[in-house]
Amino acid sequence: MKSGPPGSVAAPHVCYNTPLRMPRKTRPRARVQRKLPKAHIRIVARAKLPTRFGPFEIVGIEGRNDKEGAVALLHGPVRGQTPLVRVHSQCLTGDVLASERCDCRAQLELSLRRIAASPSGILLYLPQEGRGIGLMNKLRAYQLQDRGRDTVQANEELGFAADSRDYAFSAAALKLLGVRRVRLLSNNPDKVQQLENAGIRVVERVPCRPRTSLLSRAYMETKRTKMGHLLERL
Repeated sequence: MKSGPPGSVAAPHVCYNTPLRMPRKTRPRARVQRKLPKAHIRIVARAKLPTRFGPFEIVGIEGRNDKEGAVALLHGPVRGQTPLVRVHSQCLTGDVLASERCDCRAQLELSLRRIAASPSGILLYLPQEGRGIGLMNKLRAYQLQDRGRDTVQANEELGFAADSRDYAFSAAALKLLGVRRVRLLSNNPDKVQQLENAGIRVVERVPCRPRTSLLSRAYMETKRTKMGHLLERL
């Protein structure tokens, strides 16, 4: 290493280590926690939404671009409370088309049922299709899975991380709704850690384990063994 001018002091080398243990066989990802100024996030509409699970208030939330948006379903008073919260990533194939390749629709319906039964709850629905890679890339990943890859191998073969989702906007949306503490419906420790890093206190992680199809068993086993999801042995 070249020395500087006489009398100068070399800048120390700093090594940054992630506080999370990365699941095996996944590509390490450096995370830079983003903080969204309040001016960059706003409520654009709110209305009543009766559902077969119970009555909700639906709230549209926008950020700076198309990737920063969310729909929140609110049940009961949430401002200043510690609501039961599900942060759910959009899954067209599962949520809408009832695909049995994943457990997304089953998790969504279980979450809505539990939130509707709680005194205070929020379902935050995010446009993060395919764990953040988008619908068309998700379909390319499905094609690779049909050739024998698992969900992690398929994403990485396409050049993506096993999970590309970022929850900074989710945290900002919760704060906009007056929420700083949550009981989180999730099996994903990375989601818990990201929300905590963004200023949302997760006082309890509530397992989200609905009944699922045998066809989704391999997908869930991959989430458990390769992505660190907190699932009992299937």
